[in-house]
Parts: sequence; structure tokens; C-alpha cells
Amino acid sequence: MNRTATVVISLTALFLVPFTLSGASVALIRITEDLPATLAAVQWVVNGYGATFAGFMLVTGSLADRYGRRRTFAAGVLVFSVSALVSAVAGDVVLLDLARVVAGIGAAATVTGASAVLAQTFTGAWRTRVFGLFGATIGLGLAFGPTLAGLLMESFGWRGAFALPGVIGLITLAFFRFLPESGRTAAARMDWAGTVAFTAALVLLILVFVEGPELGWTAPPVLLAALGSAVLFPLFVRIERRAAEPVLDLRLLTSPRFLGLCAAVVAIVAVFGPLVVYLPSYFMATLGLPAAQAGALVMLLTGPMLVVPVLCGMAARWVRPPVQVIASLVLVGAGAFWFAATDDRTGPLLVMGVGIAIATGLLDGLAVGSTPAAQAGVAAGLFNTTKLTGETLAIAVVGSVVAARTSGTLAGAGYPAAMDLVLWVLGVVCIAVALVVTALLRGRSRSSVDEAAAGSGTRLIE
Repeated sequence: MNRTATVVISLTALFLVPFTLSGASVALIRITEDLPATLAAVQWVVNGYGATFAGFMLVTGSLADRYGRRRTFAAGVLVFSVSALVSAVAGDVVLLDLARVVAGIGAAATVTGASAVLAQTFTGAWRTRVFGLFGATIGLGLAFGPTLAGLLMESFGWRGAFALPGVIGLITLAFFRFLPESGRTAAARMDWAGTVAFTAALVLLILVFVEGPELGWTAPPVLLAALGSAVLFPLFVRIERRAAEPVLDLRLLTSPRFLGLCAAVVAIVAVFGPLVVYLPSYFMATLGLPAAQAGALVMLLTGPMLVVPVLCGMAARWVRPPVQVIASLVLVGAGAFWFAATDDRTGPLLVMGVGIAIATGLLDGLAVGSTPAAQAGVAAGLFNTTKLTGETLAIAVVGSVVAARTSGTLAGAGYPAAMDLVLWVLGVVCIAVALVVTALLRGRSRSSVDEAAAGSGTRLIE
């Protein structure tokens, strides 16, 4: 088994997933002008991708445990890559949005497959280092997404931002034979009832927040989606309690450590996701910058992810990861307040960027490492589902605020005021969550899930 090849292949494919999220944000205005389409329709390029990315994360994590991590990973990269190429040649916004929805499913399998493959291959201190690289790779994709997309747009138009990830993804498929074959680490029988109930409930919930501001909160489709989600979530819990082989081991939800990490990541991405999506257009509208320069300015926020996650992994022996997680929340909250209170952009973005980078380098490894090895896939799936749901909902809500304040143009005097309002609220959320996480991570007693992990010989990353 070639560990170096495993890391290189996994992280190369992983890089493409955040790249198309942040890169697509730069293209929104150009897509609106080219197809043509309304802002609400074009926002599904981001929201549709995020919805299925979040909605299928738990499903693909379970599939990885049951049918093999390498197989799930390869399938995810294939679906993602083909969908990206379809996006690049789409002639109308409907096909583009559908392709992005399918790409989100492939992205979910790619991320959970990569997490599970790396968790299976590495243990102990090496797992800490590798998941530091995991976080840095996500940061690399997010950091360079707007800049590379801006450069591609200037040379090839907005379609280049989708074509490049598709081509790179297909190239990586030629090297999948170098990945370790995991086989099955969970029962082969799939809990399809629970899978369908959870995925449908989550997608309907996201649909409520995406379409509510556009159609109206009392519109029949929005009300039906809300009702469906309210019915399906309790039904999912009931199914899982009775299932012999549930898609989600509900014991994961009894771990204060796991819940604390989930709360932390939701607060972090609630700030980061909307900023990555809307800062490029914000700088283009308020500062008059071209796409490439606007994307480059966003690197003040995303750039720290290139080095900070690795440094955090190295510093874990001196500064306990829970302390680093709490510090990251405080930094992000402080940076959000700073951005909203002044006209300075460099300092606030760097402070938020450092805080986000600290969390990015730690949270995935901590979450996966707090569960038994046999549950690595489903733990990664649940954690990333939580993260992506929070991110998708935050992007949708912030998008509705920005669209309402700018009359759907992403321009004008209302844009700065809308962004300031959003950041005041999100800053408060980060500080409040920091207090909650402090209480949840402070306890020394282990939950049943933590004890199971210790009993199975899996080293917890603490």
C-alpha cells in the first residue's frame, strides 16, 4: 500500500470540491448576463450544489462503510467530474442548475470517501498530520477558487470555471488503483428507509430557506416543503431506533464532544460560506474591481488556510485542540465585528481567515477521530452533513438579505449596509457558540461512543 499515493490522489480530488464552490461565486454575475437568467435562478448554481452536497453526505458516508471507501470515492469523483463538464457546456440555466445539483452528490461521495480512506490508512500522530493536510487542501480550494475562476473567466468565460475541475477530476480516475481497498467495514445491508427519509427531510429544509425569501414564506411550495421536513425528521429518528443496521448510529448524538464540534463548525461556516460566495461581487460592486482582482482580495480571508491548518496540527502537543477550536470561534466573531464597524477590510478579513483556518485544520480530524474506526465513514458523513447544511442555509439566508437590500442586483448603496448587518449578527452567533462549545468540550468523561472508540483501539485526537 502506497501511503504517499493515497494522500496525493485523495487530496487532489478533494481540492476540486471547494474550488467549484468558491469559484462559482465569481461567475454568478457573468452567468446572469450570458444565459440570461434572474439572480434567483442563478443562485441555484451555488444553492443547488450545496443542497445535495449536504443532503447526500450521510448517505455516501454510509455507502463507503458498507460497500468500500475506494469504490465510493471513485464513483463520487466520476459523477462530480462529468457534471462539471456538463455545467461548462450548459446552454440554459435549467440544465446548469441540474448539473450542479448532480455535482453536489458526487462532491458528497468524494469528501466522505476521502475522509474514510485517510482515516483507515493513518492512525495516531500521522492521522493528525494528514487531516491537517486535509484541512489545508480544503482551504487551498477555497482560497484559490475565486482567483483562479476570475482568471479563467477573463480567458475563457465563466464556463472555464467548471471545465477545469471536470478535466482534472477525470485525470485522477486513472490513478485510483493505487488507493487501498477497504472492503466492507459495516453490514452490507443498507437502511434505505432511513436513507430516503433523512435525505428528503434535509433537502426539503434547505429548499424552505432557499425559496422562502423568493416565493414568500406562505407560498404553497414553501409550506409543503416545511411540512414535509417537519414530518420526515421525526420519522427518520423512529426508523433508526428500530432498524437492525441503521444508516446513522444515534449514539453519535449522545457524545458531548461530537456535538460541540458540530456546533463549532456550523458557526464557522455560517460566516465563511456567505463571505466566500458574496465577497467577490461585493468588491466588484463597491470597489469597482474586475473579477480577477476581486477574487484575489478574497484571499485575505482564505489565504491563511494554506498554512495555518498544518501549523495547528504541529502545535497540538502544546495547545490542546479544544482550546484552539474555542480560539477560532472568538477570532471569527471578533473579525466579523471589526468588518462591520469600520471601513478597513484587510485586518478583519485576516483575523477571520486565521480563525477559520484554525477550525478547518482541526474539526474534521477531531470529529472522525472521536468515533470507532468502523464508523469513520458515517461519522465523516454526519459531521460534514452538519457543516454543509449550516453553510448552505447561511448562504441562502444571507443571499436573501443581500438580494432584498439591493433589489436583486448585487449592487448599489444597500450592499455595504446589508453586509454589515449580516456580519454583526454572525459575530454574535460565533461568540455565543464559543461559550456553548467551552461547556461541551470541557468535560473529561467520555460518552459511550468515545469509550467504544477507545475500546476498539482507535486513538482519539485530543
